[in-house]
Amino acid sequence: MIYLDHAATSPMPERVREAYLDALSLAGNPSSIHSAGQRARAMVDEARARIAATLGVEAIEVTFTGGGTEAVNLAIKGMFWARNPSPPAAPHPAGSPNARAALPRPRIVVPRAEHHATLDAVEWLAQHQGAEISWVEVDALGAVRLDSLEAALGDGSDVALLTLLAANNEVGTLQPVAQAAALAAAVGVPVHVDAIAAYGQVRLDPLPHGVSAVSISAHKVGGPVGVGALVLRRAAEVVPLMHGGSQQRGRSGTMDAAGAAAFAAAAELAHAELDERALHKRWLRARLAEGIRSTVPTAVLRGAAGAIAGADAIDTLALPGTLHFTVPGAEGDSLLFLLDAAGFAVSTGSACQAGVPEPSHVLLAMGLTEADARGALRVTLGPATTADEIDALLAVLPAAVERAQSAGLAARDPRLGR
Repeated sequence: MIYLDHAATSPMPERVREAYLDALSLAGNPSSIHSAGQRARAMVDEARARIAATLGVEAIEVTFTGGGTEAVNLAIKGMFWARNPSPPAAPHPAGSPNARAALPRPRIVVPRAEHHATLDAVEWLAQHQGAEISWVEVDALGAVRLDSLEAALGDGSDVALLTLLAANNEVGTLQPVAQAAALAAAVGVPVHVDAIAAYGQVRLDPLPHGVSAVSISAHKVGGPVGVGALVLRRAAEVVPLMHGGSQQRGRSGTMDAAGAAAFAAAAELAHAELDERALHKRWLRARLAEGIRSTVPTAVLRGAAGAIAGADAIDTLALPGTLHFTVPGAEGDSLLFLLDAAGFAVSTGSACQAGVPEPSHVLLAMGLTEADARGALRVTLGPATTADEIDALLAVLPAAVERAQSAGLAARDPRLGR
């Protein structure tokens, strides 16, 4: 199997695997006061400092979580609750006078092309906690429109927070985080950045002024699944999602010392080789893009990477290893299954509910029609991906596209509104 789905999870390098196994051999709860517990605590503290160094923050500002999704939820819900210290006794519909009266800052400003960890969290707050969602539009490349963001922020007086991606997880477009944070800071609104797709791919240090929280995840950079972290700047406040020990700032629960150590090892390796990895992946991405244009002329490259002309282009707009494209008249799922049968692991980057193909909300926000959005495929490269693997994919892709187009788009069930 040729693995080209590193944005979903990236394989653990041998050096990280060895560090993980060594750490697993250490017994001890990091909260215990005996020597074994204190050795485990030292391992966690060291890992925290090593990860903090990759972001240019203080160790005390790093809180380990059970993954990226928890980090996102802790940031969004925790900041919302902290900014609205007297939540309503009973939920009110979003936008209702009762909700606004109960919450001093009910609004959450959110771009339409965010990851579902964000979208589901803010929609839960809207349904159950009286939050109001102020949507921000994105452009045709999937980047946040700053004019739409500025309008959504308003004077900031009733805004709990702004949350946005550092890089879109589907199409790879880097977001204008510094400019967005400046707009939010000007009206006193804290900012959460979901950097899970960007961390270890592009440099995030130093964090822009105005950014209060940053979510990251281990398995995207070759660490273990089930380990993440939330950077909480010193001035940031969150109400915890979980209670029962207060082992970390903003989070209760026994700390995963081995997971933290492996995360730190993966993070350091990714950042030590970041420039070399990025150059390698950009070169392979350009090779893949040119091959798709030549062998599948009906395909349309999407996101900022699709607008980059070659390997030597000045590339400040896209993740180096992400290439996203759509094929008219084909289901992305059909392409995925055909390529999987041929020995390639790729992704559609879109949701599928109850076995019924659904168009990506990211592509719809970028202005694509539902039919075009359903033909999506995402290829994401890793540090060990080779030119031979790219050429092998290009050799089988035209036949897979032809078969998928022959199968056409799946019929939608009108009873499901699809």
